[in-house]
Amino acid sequence: MMSSLDSFERKIDQLLAIMQSLRDENEMLRLRVISLEAEKTALNDKITTTCERLAALRDQLPEMSEP
Repeated sequence: MMSSLDSFERKIDQLLAIMQSLRDENEMLRLRVISLEAEKTALNDKITTTCERLAALRDQLPEMSEP
């Protein structure tokens, strides 16, 4: 009887350790998502700025006559 309680206690301890590990990993992944979303926003802003600059440069080009 005592050994089955010991076995049960070890299994509970293992389960708790796995749960804590998953919580830690989940928190790390949440932080990674936040970081990647910020990076995505920054890159989208750069793309928008670049498109605007290219459009401004295109508008400054002289019209080419058709042959």
